[in-house]
Amino acid sequence: MSMMRAMALGTVILAATATVAPPFAGPAVAATGVEAVVNGSAITSGDVSRRAAFLKLQRTKSTREIARQQLIDETLKRSEIARLRMSVSTADVDASYARFASGNKLSTDQLNKILDQAGVGSDHFKQYIAVQMSWPRVVNARYGNGPGGKSLVERMQESGGQKPSTTEYFLQQVIFVVPEKRRSAILGKRQAEAEASRSKYPGCDDAKIFAATMHDVSIKELGRVLAPQLPEDWKPLIEKAQGNTTGTRVTPRGVEYLGICKKREVNDDMAAEMVFRAEELGKGGGEKEDSNSQKYLDELRSKAQIVNR
Repeated sequence: MSMMRAMALGTVILAATATVAPPFAGPAVAATGVEAVVNGSAITSGDVSRRAAFLKLQRTKSTREIARQQLIDETLKRSEIARLRMSVSTADVDASYARFASGNKLSTDQLNKILDQAGVGSDHFKQYIAVQMSWPRVVNARYGNGPGGKSLVERMQESGGQKPSTTEYFLQQVIFVVPEKRRSAILGKRQAEAEASRSKYPGCDDAKIFAATMHDVSIKELGRVLAPQLPEDWKPLIEKAQGNTTGTRVTPRGVEYLGICKKREVNDDMAAEMVFRAEELGKGGGEKEDSNSQKYLDELRSKAQIVNR
């Protein structure tokens, strides 16, 4: 999941990888009818509502048609994953879900509640994670001739058996809000206020109390971000940061800077995958993998029986 999307999600950073499981059956929305049938598998209106809510959490365009088409694609992928017996395990999905919650300083129960309140539900998110984790296995099995087709273990062996390490950040966003209609009048003043506040920033634990002492300042938790995930517009400021804040940036929302809650070197599986993924993108391998994924999906669609209701 890209950091650009993750940062846009605010406190709920839904940018993870989810899984293949039984047909969607999230608790938040009742299934009131069938909206599509894919090779005999039904996609209900409840499924579509949950996916539309999920898209809203991601702050991407959300319509019922977009949601339905995503679910049709995922149903095709899920069927192929099951046919080839290449699904990740339920334990793998649960572990990814727990890591995602922990990375955002939430317990799994807290994440469950957030997803339920948003109309998504934990089951829907986990099913999404499962597909995202399993589908690359299927694509790599079909087209696995380049860097994108190699497993983590194979790539580790090529690099001497060591997992590559990367920098892990836990970040917090400090936003000095500038209303659009007053932007030209107060932007300079807000920039000065934001810069002045950096030397008084108390750290992540007390940031919300700190923000409450100022006018129109909001705090967003960005959670765990690995170095390869850093967005291009923030990356130079994060890497050059002295102390626990970055420099300021003017954005559509106002004037912002990031608080660096924690920074350390890590070499877990997720970090290793991110490093390898970044290397592949630099060589063009990521684009090839995406192209193969789309080619495979188009093939499945061409052979599928899809009925929209």
